[in-house]
Amino acid sequence: MFDFLFKRATETSAVPTAPAATPEQDAAAAATAGRRDAQTQRAAALNGNEAAAVALILESEFASVRLSAAEHVQSQPALEQVLQAVRNTDRRVAKLMQGRLDAIRYQLAEQQKAQACLDLAHHMLQDEKLTPNQVAELDRQWQVVAAVPALAEPYATARAALAARLEAQVALQRRIIDALAAVRKLPQAGLPAGEALQALERHAADQAEYQQAPEHGALPRHLLRDFAEAVEQTRAALTVPPKPAVTSGATPSPAGAANAAAGVAEDLATGDLVPAAANGEPASAADAEAAKPAKPPKAPKQSKQPPTEVDKKFLETMEALEAALEQGQLHAAAEHDKWLREHKARLTPAQNEHLTHVRAELKRLGDWARWGGNVSREELVKAVEDLAGQKMPMSELARKVGSMRDRWKALDAVSGHAPKSLWERFDAACTSAYAPAAAHFKQLADERHANAAKAEALIAETRALAESVAADGADLKNVAAAGQRLRQMWTRLGTIDRKEKRKLDHTFDKVLAQMLAPLSEQRKVEAAKREELITEAEALEPSDRHTLDKLRRLQERWQEQAKSLPLERKVEQALWQRFRAACDAIFAKRKETAHAADHERKAHLHAREAICHELEEATFSGDDKAQLAAIAKALKDAANAWNAAGVVPRASEARINQRYHNAVGKVQAQADAIKRRAGAAQANALRDKLRLNQALENEVASDGAAIDAAEWQAKWAALPSLGNDYERALQGRFNAALEALNGKRGDYAAQLERNRAQLLDEVLRLEILAGVDSGAEFARERLKMQVEVLQSSLKSGQKPQSATAAYLQLCAMPALADARTASRIEQLFRRIGASERA
Repeated sequence: MFDFLFKRATETSAVPTAPAATPEQDAAAAATAGRRDAQTQRAAALNGNEAAAVALILESEFASVRLSAAEHVQSQPALEQVLQAVRNTDRRVAKLMQGRLDAIRYQLAEQQKAQACLDLAHHMLQDEKLTPNQVAELDRQWQVVAAVPALAEPYATARAALAARLEAQVALQRRIIDALAAVRKLPQAGLPAGEALQALERHAADQAEYQQAPEHGALPRHLLRDFAEAVEQTRAALTVPPKPAVTSGATPSPAGAANAAAGVAEDLATGDLVPAAANGEPASAADAEAAKPAKPPKAPKQSKQPPTEVDKKFLETMEALEAALEQGQLHAAAEHDKWLREHKARLTPAQNEHLTHVRAELKRLGDWARWGGNVSREELVKAVEDLAGQKMPMSELARKVGSMRDRWKALDAVSGHAPKSLWERFDAACTSAYAPAAAHFKQLADERHANAAKAEALIAETRALAESVAADGADLKNVAAAGQRLRQMWTRLGTIDRKEKRKLDHTFDKVLAQMLAPLSEQRKVEAAKREELITEAEALEPSDRHTLDKLRRLQERWQEQAKSLPLERKVEQALWQRFRAACDAIFAKRKETAHAADHERKAHLHAREAICHELEEATFSGDDKAQLAAIAKALKDAANAWNAAGVVPRASEARINQRYHNAVGKVQAQADAIKRRAGAAQANALRDKLRLNQALENEVASDGAAIDAAEWQAKWAALPSLGNDYERALQGRFNAALEALNGKRGDYAAQLERNRAQLLDEVLRLEILAGVDSGAEFARERLKMQVEVLQSSLKSGQKPQSATAAYLQLCAMPALADARTASRIEQLFRRIGASERA
C-alpha cells in the first residue's frame, strides 16, 4: 500500500543501462581507431607491392585491412606463407589464399599434361613405326587438357609433322598395292614377252626404293613379302616356254598328278601339313592346269538301240567316275571304279576305249596320290615330333595327338597304306608326345580314386556320429557344428568319377540326414519360437512409452535363442529379415511420431515467440490509470496465451522462457514506473498537507495577528487530494484548526501545547517499533520507553498496533512540533513505508 510513498530516490529502472566508459577505455578506443586508419591507408597505397602486402597481413590485427592487403598477393610462395600464418585466425583471407593456390596448382597440372603430350608427340616423331591409333590416342589426351597458350603452337607444329608422316605412309602403302596389282596382271595383259619383262624389271627396281623409304617400317608386314613373291612368280610365268597341247590320248604330267594327290591330302590335313610337289617346289598355275586329265573325245554315234537299266546305271557311274577325277576326288573315283568292275554292261568300242583311258588316269592319279600321301605323312610325323617341345595344356595336347592320328587314318583311306617303318616312326612320335598327357591323366585318375576313398571315410565318420547322436543324444549345437563341418569337408573333396560320385553323394546325404534328424526337429521348434517373437514385435504399439523396453527385451531373447541353437542359414536369414522389418517399422513409426511432435513443439515455439514479440513491442497510451489497466490486461492475456501454447523443443525452452521473463519484466517495469510516479505524487501531496497542518497549528498557537481562513482554505484546495484514510485524517485535523479560529483559538492552542509531549512519546514509540535511531538526546527516554513497551506487550498478550494504524493516529493528532520533531516524523514516515514495502 505504501509502495507509491516509500520508493527510494536511488532506485533505478528495471532495464539495466550500460556503464559509462572510463577515460582509459576512451583512450584505448581512440588509439585502436588510429591504428586502423593508418593500416587502411597502407593497404590502399600497396599498388601491387606483394612483399609489403604480406608484411601488412602478418602484422595487422584488423580483418578488413588483412582482406584488402590480400588482394595484392599473387605468387605461390607468398600465398603459402600467408595461408600458413592466417589458417586458424582469419577465415576469409585463408579461403582467398587457398583458392588462388588451387588455381595455380591446377594451371601447373594442366601445363604438365600439355608438356607430356608435346613430349609424346616428339617421341612419336622419332619412332620408326608410327601407327594411326597412337596419333588418335595423342589427340584424345590433348583434348582433355586445358588451353596452354605457351605450348599450343609447338604442339600444333608437332601434330602437323605427325599428320605428314601418316599421309606419307598412306601414299607409300597405296603405291605398293597398286604396283602389286600391276605385277599380278602382267601375265594376262597380253603384252609381248620382252615388254612384259621390262615392265616387271621396272617394278622390281622400285622394290629397293620401297625398302629404303622413310616410312617402310610402318608398312604391313606381309606387303613387301607379297610384292617380292608376286615379282618372282610373274617372272617365272613370263620365262616358262609354252607347252604343247595335250591330246585325248596323251598322258597327264607327273606334276599335275602330284598336285591332285596333294589336294586330296590337303582336304584331310591342316594347313601346316600340305604336301609338296614332286620336284619339291610349289606347282605353278600352268602345271596345275596341265595336270588335269584331258577330256576324252566323244564316242561316235552308234546305231540306236534301247539301253537297259544296267547300261544306264553303268554309263552314269562312268560319268561320275570321270567327274570325280576332274574334281580330284580320288576316293570317290575309286568307289565308282569298284562298282564298274563288279557290274557288266554292253559298251561300244569308243566307250570301252574311253573307260580304259579313265582307268589309266585313275591309276596314274592313284600312284601320285600314294606318293603325295607319303609326303604328307612325312610332314605329319615331323609335326608330331615337334609337339614334344611345345608347352601346351594337357587337354589340348591330347586333342592335338588324337587329331594327328585321325589325319593318318584319313591318308590311309585316300593314299593307301603307309610303309611299316613310317608307321612305326609316327606311332612312336605320337606315343612320346602323348606321354606327358598320359601321365597327367593317370595322376588325375589316382586323385579321383583317393578322393573316393576320402569320401568313403567321411561317410563312415558321419554314420558313426549319427549312431552316437541316436544313442546318447549329443548337444544339438555341437551336432549343428559337426554337420556344417562335414558338409564343408564333402564339398572340398575334389573330383571323383561321375558314376561313383552320384552314388557317394546319395549315401552321404542319407547318412547326414539321419544324423541331423533330431537337429531338424529341434530347429522346427526354434523356428516356431522365432515366429512368436516376430508376432510379438509386430503386435507392439509404437506410441506406447514402454514399447522400446519391450522391443529391447525381444531382441535380447532373439540373440539368446540364436546363440543357443542356430538355424539353417537361409531360414535364419529369412526370419531375421522379418524380425528386423518389424523392429524397423516400429522405429519408423516412432520417428514419424517424433517428427510430428517436433513440428508441434516448433509451432508452440513460434506461438511463444510471437507472444514475446508482442510484449517486447507493446506500447501504452493515455493517463496513468488507463496505462496501468492496459498493462495489466496485456500481461494477463500474455500469461493465458503462454500457458495455452504447450511445450516447446527442449533446446529452446530455456531461451524462450528467459525471453518471456525479460519481456514481462520490461512491461512490468513500465507499470512500476507509472506506479512510482503516482506514489511520488501522493507522497509529496501527503507531505505538503502534513506541513500545511503543522504550519496552521503553529499560527493558531501563536499570539500574532488574525488568520485569514479563506487564504488557508485556498492553500489546502491547491494541494492534490490523497483520496484515502490519510486524506480524511488530515482533512479533519485541518478543519479542526480552522474552527478554532472562531472563538476557541486559545483552547485549541492549549490543546496543541498539551499534545506536544504526547506527540513526542508517540514518535519515540514508533521509532522503537520501526528500529529508527532517535538521537543521543533521547537515549534515556528511549530506553525507558522500550522497557514499558516490552512490559505492556508481555502483560496484554495482544498483537501490537500496525504501522499503518499508528501512522494514521500520528497524522490525526493535533500537536505543536518543532523542526527537529518534524524531521523525525518524516524520517519515521520513510522507514515505516520501507518496512511495509518489504
